Amino acid sequence: MKIRAAVLERMGLEGPYAESKPLQVQEIELGQPGPGEVIIKMAAAGICHSDLSIIEGVRPRPLPMVIGHEAAGVVTAVGPYVDDLVPGDHVVTVFVAACGHCPECSGGRPALCGPGAVAGTKGTLLRGDRRLMRQDEYLNHHSGISAFAEYAVVSARSLVKVDKEIPLAHAALFGCAVLTGVGAATNTASISLGSTVAIVGMGGVGLAAQLGALAAGASDVIAIDTNEHKLAFAKELGARHVFHAADPHLVEAIRDLTHGGVDVALEFAGAASALETAWKVGRRGGEVVTAGLARPDATFAVPMVGLVAEERTLKGSYMGSSVPSRDLPRYLELFRRGRLPIDKLVTHTLPLDDINLGMDRLKNGEAVRQVVTFD
Repeated sequence: MKIRAAVLERMGLEGPYAESKPLQVQEIELGQPGPGEVIIKMAAAGICHSDLSIIEGVRPRPLPMVIGHEAAGVVTAVGPYVDDLVPGDHVVTVFVAACGHCPECSGGRPALCGPGAVAGTKGTLLRGDRRLMRQDEYLNHHSGISAFAEYAVVSARSLVKVDKEIPLAHAALFGCAVLTGVGAATNTASISLGSTVAIVGMGGVGLAAQLGALAAGASDVIAIDTNEHKLAFAKELGARHVFHAADPHLVEAIRDLTHGGVDVALEFAGAASALETAWKVGRRGGEVVTAGLARPDATFAVPMVGLVAEERTLKGSYMGSSVPSRDLPRYLELFRRGRLPIDKLVTHTLPLDDINLGMDRLKNGEAVRQVVTFD
């Protein structure tokens, strides 16, 4: 079938992207679903910093590629051996397709699925196939999703069925921002009733983590960023204190406020300086969780004596250490009850044709979460 999709041909183009147009909205061909695959009609797709990282060339991927990985839509057709989804089901995409039988999946850590990671790196679906074509050329899939398109063929293992009462424009954010941010706060980190929490990097994922930390019972959330608008947004969403990341007195001030440092520090900026800040504002016996995807060559030096003498903990968190089939229904129920107001993170909606403008807004810090909507 013919569809319209945003195709990335070349990484590293200079901005503004509304002029250089790294993403070309084109008509391409979508193949039929193979075994274990389905077709979904996209309803909404969130614009994430991971998408921008590919455009910038920070996280290289095989090109040409239809990018986008955070989405929600409606199943329109199913391939052979799909018995848990039917046409008409509403679904949220998950950017790691879990095979279900590798050591990581068997151990209850589907976010670390080996075959899913290999497929994502190669630009294929979970089984190794590509269903996107342009004339006689195959196009690559982004994280097995390729959400910036009217329709997509995806593995059924990349989808979680959701209640039809949830607006799909809001449900889309649960596929990445919520899984990653709320998951880092509630799965990876040890946040409990009364915990003090600092969050470095208040983009869509960091703000989702703030909402997750508050839902988990954190008494104080401290927001840290270089963008004053995002700090004000964090304050509106319940942060008790906010600090500009360049404040030279930041560490001392936070240690004074929390009587020695926070229980948990979460980092989402993907920069060594941000992780260093998270480490410095933590208390003795405290925990630092990083979920910010840095450049592949970025490094961070850990003071070894602090790990021992202060019993500090440093953890990585990918996809919020989530089990999507378990966690997404929980998060959606919290959203339904008003305890996880993810809809407040949406600052812009836009059509597919304005996708490059959306990337400019993200790069310039003008947006928290933007959602591409499809008629």
